[in-house]
Amino acid sequence: MKTKTLICLLFFSLVFPHRPKAETYHLDLDQSIFIAKNKSFEMLSLLQDIKIAEYNLKSTTSGLKTHVNLNLTLPEYTETIRQFEDTSGIVFYSVRQLNYNGSLRINQPLPTNGNIYLQTNLTNTDDLNNAKRLMNLNTRLGLTQPLDAIYGYNNIRAQLIQAKLAYEQSQKQLKRADLDLVYNVTSVFYNLLSVQKRKELAQMNLERQKEAYEIAKNKFAAGLIKEVEALQMEVDLAEAQNNYDLAIMDQSSAANRFKELIGIDIKDSVVLNSVLEYEVVLIDPQKAVELALQNRLEIREQEIQIELGEMSIKRQKAEGMVKSSLTAYYQKVGVSELGTDKGFLNSLDHSASDFMARPQNFGVGLTVSVPIIDWGQNKALVRSAESRLQKSLYRQEEVRRSIEREVLDLSNEVISSLKRLQLLEKNLVIAEKSFEITLARFSNGDIASQELALERERLNNAYTSHLSAYINYQLRMADLMRKTFYDFQNDKPIL
Repeated sequence: MKTKTLICLLFFSLVFPHRPKAETYHLDLDQSIFIAKNKSFEMLSLLQDIKIAEYNLKSTTSGLKTHVNLNLTLPEYTETIRQFEDTSGIVFYSVRQLNYNGSLRINQPLPTNGNIYLQTNLTNTDDLNNAKRLMNLNTRLGLTQPLDAIYGYNNIRAQLIQAKLAYEQSQKQLKRADLDLVYNVTSVFYNLLSVQKRKELAQMNLERQKEAYEIAKNKFAAGLIKEVEALQMEVDLAEAQNNYDLAIMDQSSAANRFKELIGIDIKDSVVLNSVLEYEVVLIDPQKAVELALQNRLEIREQEIQIELGEMSIKRQKAEGMVKSSLTAYYQKVGVSELGTDKGFLNSLDHSASDFMARPQNFGVGLTVSVPIIDWGQNKALVRSAESRLQKSLYRQEEVRRSIEREVLDLSNEVISSLKRLQLLEKNLVIAEKSFEITLARFSNGDIASQELALERERLNNAYTSHLSAYINYQLRMADLMRKTFYDFQNDKPIL
């Protein structure tokens, strides 16, 4: 019996695997935004973008530090036929060699686009055919310095500036995307809230219609109203039921979109805080415009483009300048030619002694490249870069004016939407009282069902208009916050 029970449990566990229990989220707007910032795929992707820029900046700054490289060959054996050619003809000879070598290079880039390096090489070749060991020990201290980087264009400095600007730009893009996400979540939140409220309104209307239908049915049974009025109330009840069913479907669709945006599982349930509360915020349009011009990322992005354009002009001008480069080195060399019967350490000791005794090597060189005739090619490229810079300057002014107009219009819309919301609040109170009076009059037989239907429609419109005005005000406030980087409700900037 126990065996059969275990088999059945195993069967059901395989056929119907355990699934995690769906969660129910009771959310307000702030909680929804918090979840979206931590779970939405859009924000997770943007965080990776800023990491990419951060690593690129780190790579560029690391390139300015001292680099140490060690290369080893341990060992390399060669057995082949080679040829030698001179005036007497061509001679083939066999080669059997065993090579060991190692090099250590310490390189320090300079802010002037040059570099200082110290390199030590040890090369050992065992000539097995002739039983010889050839060893070379040398150390070189060198300098390379493009002189045009001092008076022209410094490439290494430009790369560092570009990496810093790219990192700053990615941070600002993340901040803007963060505010966009807040606005999008706010928009979808209030859309779901609107659908949820409409469902509640449809349910309320259905209950009222049921009550009105019962009253009409009883009045028809008592012979107080005509049959057509009773039938009309039945039709109105069916329509109310259909509207309620459609509202349930709309709520399900809006809830799925909301869950997808904030990053929670589609199987989870969401219940929104449906209290329509708001704060009266007085907006100064001129202050909003000033805050937008101070904080908007588009303005800083245009400044970055202008800075990059100036660098492009400088780089292009440098292409037409006289180019020169200074190289210098100091080197010590020690060699050894002993038989392979001597040990490796003996050859190394002999090379080191020769290294100390042999005179040093050194060299200094100056190379100059002078452009003489290019038929105005570089000058045309410079003019092209200057035109692109001027275009960026025009774009900067265009962006400033667009932001000023946009925020000014939005501020006025916020003020207008607040006034409309306050007006519709009063209208809703009046509509509710008017419907209660009309319903009582219908119950007493003072009015017909058509007048009750009109009053019910007026009440529904009042609810719908008030809800739309409330959502419109909240969305305008959220839009103003993302376009000024300032929280007017709490009177503080967005960090």
